[in-house]
Amino acid sequence: MPRRGFTVKKDWDNPREHEMPAEARVPAELRIGPVAVRPATVLAPMAGVTDTVFRRFIRHASLFSTDQGSGFKDQESEMAAVEATVTNQQSGCGLLMTEFTSADGLSRMRESKRRRYLTFYDDEHPIGAQLFGSNPQTLADAARIVEDTGFDTVDLNLGCPAKRVVGCNGGSGLLRDLPRIAEIFRTVRSAVTIPFTVKFRLGWNDAQIVCIELARLAEAEGLNAVALHARTREQAYTGQARWEWIAAIKQAVNIPVIGNGDIRTPEDAVAMISQTGCDAVMIGRAAPANPWIFRQIAQYTATGAYEQPTVEDRYRMIRAYFQMLLDEQEACKELPRDARIGETAGKMKQFASWFTHGVPGGAKLRASIYHAKSGQAVLEQVDAFFTTPQTAGAPVDDSADNLSPLAFSSAALACD
Repeated sequence: MPRRGFTVKKDWDNPREHEMPAEARVPAELRIGPVAVRPATVLAPMAGVTDTVFRRFIRHASLFSTDQGSGFKDQESEMAAVEATVTNQQSGCGLLMTEFTSADGLSRMRESKRRRYLTFYDDEHPIGAQLFGSNPQTLADAARIVEDTGFDTVDLNLGCPAKRVVGCNGGSGLLRDLPRIAEIFRTVRSAVTIPFTVKFRLGWNDAQIVCIELARLAEAEGLNAVALHARTREQAYTGQARWEWIAAIKQAVNIPVIGNGDIRTPEDAVAMISQTGCDAVMIGRAAPANPWIFRQIAQYTATGAYEQPTVEDRYRMIRAYFQMLLDEQEACKELPRDARIGETAGKMKQFASWFTHGVPGGAKLRASIYHAKSGQAVLEQVDAFFTTPQTAGAPVDDSADNLSPLAFSSAALACD
């Protein structure tokens, strides 16, 4: 049985090691209704993670500083090759998703507070907003708000295993009530014109696997795509994702199928495409630990190889993200309190524990960040650490940390 609270363990259970299939690649494009997703990669919605700052950070992930086996002598040549294959030559992430948002809360909250949950910028397109709830009309009302706000797609969460969500019959709790899901599909579909998608799990448990029936139901009710996290609700984030069910859904429906679960490397992403035939891959837990994973997938798609980040790359990445948090906090000062982003120093500390794995002496940096009292103080600690002679330019040993050995909590990844 999964542990209480569905705490996500530091690494994956017995992760499979995949080699690059000889011919397979992540597709260069996915069409969700009229929305073009280029390339066919999706950032999974993650509560406490995929706010506007992190989404823009992923969309504009820093370029690598050195050539490490990509087959190109300079970055300009490599970028040109990547650009020829995918549109977003920097990150390779085709579709961004918001944190999951309560439809009940969205329909009740003031306009100013909605900005906190639904704020996005022009450079985030295409972007989808994910909702959870169990009342069809409330979900339809929330979907209209999403459409009116300017999102490209709206997504229904039927996957979250957290007790506080399941207890309200939301998330994966609805997997036990297919008639209610059908009513929700029908009501929301008739309420909006933008593409409507759904993300779900295999079922409540191994005795109640409903994913194929649910996918067929989604197609019948006019949804534009489905995404499967190939675990049951009972599994939460333990065990291995069962990709064979992604393949089964792909055989069962004609609408696009997005695969999710245990994609930690470009090899994993390509192996999922090869083994299941799915139309796109969705990446969750690996993204905060390795923000370059979309970039690496794009590199492999274009060149057959990809680079690993150096310490210098990690420094630029950490500093860029932290500065974006500080800038967003400054920009929100004039907004009502309930419309502002969360406490910046706390989020910086949260992400520092993810970003600095694989950095020599990273434990020392994490300790100094933990004791910092403000966002600016955190940034100063980062600068001081990376500009010391013993750190700058040092090689990265990712042998133990490449699989994102992070202590994710259920609150931080309620929707992955």
